[in-house]
Amino acid sequence: MNTMPRRRVLVAGSANLDFVVRAPRAPAPGETVLGGGLQTFPGGKGANQAVACARAGDAPTTMLVALGDDPQGARLRDSLRDAGVALVEKRAPGVASGVAFICIADSGENSIVVAPGANELLAGEDLPPLDGISHLLLQLETPLASVTAYAERARAAGVTVVLNAAPARTLPPRLLAAIDILVVNEGELAMLAGDTGDLEAALRRLPVPCAIVTLGGDGCVARDGEAILRQGAFRVDVVDTTAAGDTFCGVLVAALARGEPLAHALREASAASALACTAAGAQSSIPGRAAVQAMLEARDAGARRAGAGPAHRRGTRG
Repeated sequence: MNTMPRRRVLVAGSANLDFVVRAPRAPAPGETVLGGGLQTFPGGKGANQAVACARAGDAPTTMLVALGDDPQGARLRDSLRDAGVALVEKRAPGVASGVAFICIADSGENSIVVAPGANELLAGEDLPPLDGISHLLLQLETPLASVTAYAERARAAGVTVVLNAAPARTLPPRLLAAIDILVVNEGELAMLAGDTGDLEAALRRLPVPCAIVTLGGDGCVARDGEAILRQGAFRVDVVDTTAAGDTFCGVLVAALARGEPLAHALREASAASALACTAAGAQSSIPGRAAVQAMLEARDAGARRAGAGPAHRRGTRG
């Protein structure tokens, strides 16, 4: 009998090639804003999270993804493989791979429009066998019926199901009933739980065992059962916030798959998310574990010199 613990992460979700333009600000309705040069980067919430998980170390990562037979798909495929992500690929001949159009303001914040393309073809029956899988990580850039089917099948198999409920939308009760850990930002929390004036109360209204809300420069708050955990953000010079939330999710799940406690996973994910804001692009900005550990060690050393505990400072989106 195989007694090795299951610790492989399966990510099922989207992959998009990002078309990125920098501008002084995002255009208002009906407004044209002149921007800078056009750049392209591999992205997509699912693919970004898979890359973040793989780079976090000691959490082998597989991704279920749908790609077209086009240059965009080839580039996305190469980026995932280069990051060490094993692929379970649904080929979509004659269908364009997903793309996203991103405007990055001088503040570092971004506005995004996605054309899903092949991502829309992921079906419930496409989920691979779950042998050896400890965690399934999902998002909402693929069909909701498929996401629900994946979550229910994984829950039945004893796999921990993690959903990043982004982009924001109403979630059916069947899906919520199959979720172990729900990750949202403040806007997504408001859609799912109503008023967020009291974050702890809003998190308690979510019918899942564990709920986490990311708060940008204010860090994140988690409700694990009845316990509340708070993690501050890490101060960095922001270049581009694209994939910061995805980095948080991927690194969080990797740490949990390694057996780390939730408090440790939140801290590691927050540090990785901050580092992702210091470089341009989506997957190109996601740090490796060595960089994350160096940041945490430097902050701890600084806190010890100051006679305090681990440094939890106001900073960027985590």
